[in-house]
Amino acid sequence: MAEISEAIAMIKKAEADAEQLVLDSEVKSTDMINESRVNAVDIVNAAKGSAEEEAQNTVFDAEEKARKEAEVIAADAEKDVNALKEKAMANVDEAASIIVKNIL
Repeated sequence: MAEISEAIAMIKKAEADAEQLVLDSEVKSTDMINESRVNAVDIVNAAKGSAEEEAQNTVFDAEEKARKEAEVIAADAEKDVNALKEKAMANVDEAASIIVKNIL
């Protein structure tokens, strides 16, 4: 009889241990899920921040490139204007000479 009583006690203890193990597992899994959610939010926020920073850098780079291109275009235009002025000034003397000849 003692052996049956011991076996029953061992079974009850094993059941209690199993129930506690299930409870502990549920708590751990809940903690892990909550931690994963927090980590996911952190990862998403970090990705958003990184994407925003990259977008700002891209805009800045595009603006800088456009500014440099505008400077080059302005410099080329100034050279063209100066070249046209020089050609026009060269023709002023000739035109004045023609006018003087026609008047005289």
